[in-house]
Amino acid sequence: MTVLQGKGSEQMSMQSVAQEAGVSVGLIYRYFANKEDVLRSVIVGVLEDIEARVPAAILAAGEDPVDQVAAGFDAYCRVIAENSEAAVITYRESSRLSAENRTLIKDLEMGSVQPLGRATQEAVEAGLFAPVDVDLFAYNLVLLAHGWALKSWYFQPQHTVDSYIRGQLALVLSAALTPDHHIEYSRYLTAKED
Repeated sequence: MTVLQGKGSEQMSMQSVAQEAGVSVGLIYRYFANKEDVLRSVIVGVLEDIEARVPAAILAAGEDPVDQVAAGFDAYCRVIAENSEAAVITYRESSRLSAENRTLIKDLEMGSVQPLGRATQEAVEAGLFAPVDVDLFAYNLVLLAHGWALKSWYFQPQHTVDSYIRGQLALVLSAALTPDHHIEYSRYLTAKED
């Protein structure tokens, strides 16, 4: 990952990947046919982590769709924070992938947003959220999660990952919740720790 981050996929060599991993080039070629395979593996790894952790967090949150949105957003942010370098690499390097691999990445990313979209739709249908464009709302959550990786250099002097998640969630939910549900969900509407 360090090689990919520092040199980019065009200047990266399989030899440099092997050196970073502390293994032989032959072993690298056993798992990756070429540099594109390495890049795809980095991106897919993050998306698979999101695919596993976001639905699990939503399920663990219980039946309340607002709790589900909050838990799903929290999980998404934490995966991105733990994989900040890979997230930045995705933005910087994914255009270098073949059309087939770009389609794979796009499909995985679209799938990673669906649990947030379902929870949002349930919140709207339950009258907890004002009518919103569900897809736009869910993708805004994803973009806010990615914001940590893209701009952590700016946020880190003032925020931890926890305070970033709380602050962004407070902004989003204060706009989405219908006014008569603000008191019920006040635990989410303050950026400060309880």
